[in-house]
This record gives sequence, structure tokens and C-alpha cells, in this order.
Amino acid sequence: MERALLDNHSERAKEWMAGYHVSTVNEVRQSVEQDPIVVVGMAHNPSVKKARQALETAGFEFKYLEYGNYFSMWRPRLAIKLWSGWPTYPQVFVKGQLIGGGNELRAMLEDGTFAKLLA
Repeated sequence: MERALLDNHSERAKEWMAGYHVSTVNEVRQSVEQDPIVVVGMAHNPSVKKARQALETAGFEFKYLEYGNYFSMWRPRLAIKLWSGWPTYPQVFVKGQLIGGGNELRAMLEDGTFAKLLA
């Protein structure tokens, strides 16, 4: 089931949205296209730290992209959320697919579906 998205934007709104922190979004997009496992997060966020630790403990190498913390870079993080459609951090991508956040990652590591995605 797909989330409903507003698809009725003025041309001016479309142009503004397309340019909103486009360099940050492009950096994430490029990494998601090139790297098998990508974790996008922010400093001082315990959920991001737990996700990274879970991957390290399971022996998976991954690319980590960090954008600010609770007090900085909220606009670039918002642009990433708007692009991905995922409302929180971390955002975990496997072979170009968003699998969700830390809870989804841990569940997939436990039931073996994470390793199957990489096979």
C-alpha cells in the first residue's frame, strides 16, 4: 500500500521543491545508487548509533552519511526525508531500496532477510 502524496503543485512550487537542498539529496541518491548498504543519519541520535552498531556486529560494511545533529542542518535532513518519504533517522538503504529505519534493520538482521537482500 502506497502513501498518498499530493500531486497538484504549481509550476513555481515544483521548481522550488526540485531545488531544495538538491546537492544534499543528490549526494544521498548517488551513494544509494553506488553503495550496497547506506545508512543516512545524524550525530547524537541513539537510533542511528544502534543501527550502525547492529550492522558492524553482524559484519556488514556500509557507507554512512551524517548530516548535522539536533541543533544543525535540519533543512538538509528535511530535504532527504521529503525525497525518501521516510520520516525519521536512520534511513537504511540496501541495493538502492529503502528498507526503513533502525527497527526494521534489526528485525531483518534477526530473521535473515537482510542477508538475502544482498545475495
